[in-house]
Amino acid sequence: MDYRNLRVEKREGVAVLTVNRPDKLNALNDETMAELDAAFAALGTDPEVRGVILTGAGEKAFVAGADISELATQRPVDGQERSRRGQATLDRIENLGKPVVAAVNGFALGGGCELAMACHVRVAAEGARLGTPEVKLGLMCGYAGTQRLARLVGKGRALEMLLTGEPIDAQEAHRIGLVNRVVPKDRLLAESEALLRKMLANGPLSLRFTMQAVRAGLEMPFAEAQYLEATLFGLICTTEDMKEGTRAFLEKRAAKFQGK
Repeated sequence: MDYRNLRVEKREGVAVLTVNRPDKLNALNDETMAELDAAFAALGTDPEVRGVILTGAGEKAFVAGADISELATQRPVDGQERSRRGQATLDRIENLGKPVVAAVNGFALGGGCELAMACHVRVAAEGARLGTPEVKLGLMCGYAGTQRLARLVGKGRALEMLLTGEPIDAQEAHRIGLVNRVVPKDRLLAESEALLRKMLANGPLSLRFTMQAVRAGLEMPFAEAQYLEATLFGLICTTEDMKEGTRAFLEKRAAKFQGK
């Protein structure tokens, strides 16, 4: 499928999806959000794609935020509908069933920070800045930023970022747990891909079920989350991948997982 505002490149099981509006600092207008939803829907069902790297075009921004020209004219009903559409797109990313790594190459502000948080792991370039400046415009996060940020870094740190609107640098984002790694900018894509391929060396169903257990378990009381984990563990024990993985371990060889 062709996109106006995205680029999708595939190589050996990995798709690199680039938000490609560098003249607008990759801002998320409605068209770009619709394309992101379509692209992740396609990648989620593509048997050739086992994992995704999400990044931004150009030297300055991952995604610098939403398109303010669209937000400035919205009415209350429009605003709620835009928020729900954006939340659904970011939920699609988080629930893809395949690992998604955000390669944060510059500014990740507002909707861009929310987009990065929907990915399973975040790798930031030195010099990247992340933040939620919506309050400076009389707005607030609308793509579940208030929820994901608090879950990632804790209530207190999240509220400081959300209420001041001030961005933080990559090193501070790493310190508080908002990003997993900080790497030199010229190594960002290579390091992101290396991390993703470490994940993809493991069983595809193991990855899918583990992500499901973490995501859903965070929304449950602990006892229910334990029950979910036990149920998924029982399911994974019925798979060919489990049989292959354990057999390969005992035979001291590399496993050949098939996702079955």
